[in-house]
Amino acid sequence: MASHVIDWDDTIVALATPPGMGAIGVIRVSGKQTFSILNDLFPSKNLLEQASHTIVVGLLKDQNKVLDEVVLSLFKGPKSYTGEDVIEISCHGSAYIQSQIIASITARGARLAKAGEFTQRAFLNGKLDLAQAESVADLIASNSEASKRAAIHTMRGGFSNDLAYLREQLIKFSALIELELDFAEEDVEFANRSALYSTVNELQQATQQLINSFALGNVIKNGVQVAIIGKPNAGKSTLLNALLNENRAIVSDIAGTTRDTIEEVLNIEGVLFRLIDTAGIRTQTDDVIEQLGVAKSLEKMNAADVVVYLFDAGTTSIQDIEVVAKELTSTGIKHVLVANKIDSITPQKLAELQTVTSIVCIAAKNKLAIDALKNALVQKAVGGDVQTESTVVTNARHHDALLKLQASLQDVSAGLSAKITGDLLALDIRQCLHYLGLITGEITNDDQLDYIFSKFCIGK
Repeated sequence: MASHVIDWDDTIVALATPPGMGAIGVIRVSGKQTFSILNDLFPSKNLLEQASHTIVVGLLKDQNKVLDEVVLSLFKGPKSYTGEDVIEISCHGSAYIQSQIIASITARGARLAKAGEFTQRAFLNGKLDLAQAESVADLIASNSEASKRAAIHTMRGGFSNDLAYLREQLIKFSALIELELDFAEEDVEFANRSALYSTVNELQQATQQLINSFALGNVIKNGVQVAIIGKPNAGKSTLLNALLNENRAIVSDIAGTTRDTIEEVLNIEGVLFRLIDTAGIRTQTDDVIEQLGVAKSLEKMNAADVVVYLFDAGTTSIQDIEVVAKELTSTGIKHVLVANKIDSITPQKLAELQTVTSIVCIAAKNKLAIDALKNALVQKAVGGDVQTESTVVTNARHHDALLKLQASLQDVSAGLSAKITGDLLALDIRQCLHYLGLITGEITNDDQLDYIFSKFCIGK
């Protein structure tokens, strides 16, 4: 983590709540002149004499003009979000009032903050490392319990603690190798190569675990695209309605009712599933619009993370399903086979279907065994429990750096096996530390920071 405190000369201001009319708006101010600027606008009390982490109530006035009655939350640096002096102004949620307050503050020397600049200052002042700072944006954008929990875990330093352990072990490793280089003429070996090899192997396993978690992290962050496909009149629209517990799609006994795709979002165990009800797939139809719908269904199927293949249990044979399963498997598409309308088949046919463990048996119209299908979707999408409290990598930049770290650790391991010289080992170890530093922000540049924080909202 960057530990130096940046000596900013300017003070920034921005609306921290969404723009538009509401009961309350919050304006955030940070920087050296924060207290002096607000003190000039707040005649009720001398803010310069108030203690940090206190709240004051009164009128904001620009000369003789009353701006609003406000609540001021006072935070003196370094014990603030940014590490600087910060005041948060809770005012009425009028866009006009908010603009007037911000104008009065900028007229006294502050400037409008750039996107993400408050969090960027928190990073530069050592309040957060870069991974924690990026998780702030993830938390704001979280749209499910799982994505919120993953972001909070990283923001609180869970991921950073994992990386700190890796970094500490590499630094110990590097120190022993560097010590050998200092005594190169004596031809001594301070670092036990067997112990170092074990350490590298442990680091590779820990790094691989983080890399593997990205598959789950991607699902948590972006959701799962699920295409419901099958022959016409298999009950796809009925299934969509049953999963959503509402009549979202038109249901009819007439084959080919769904002419286009219908998309809805369903939250299962904290993960968002984006359900796509597609037109029935059949090879021949005279209806031009239905033909277009079938083409779009195939397109959605190929783009989906998981495919639900729904079939009529009464009219489809086990052999037919085996052919479909083989085709889906050959394409590499994750899929769930679902037998529908089991309430209208014989007990013998149901028993036959239940012998195939990959088939989920339901009756969508009567909402029978819908929970079993939901469980199957979670298993297929994430492969297990999504309620884990361990670190889950959700950021593509972090994943890329971890892949490069793993490759560099492999170079170190290969170098130990080949008994290369200490100076070459030291170079490989420095490369490992470089990739760790890219994640936490020890190694970065201004352009990278500007790009990362530009994706934040204004006022954060």
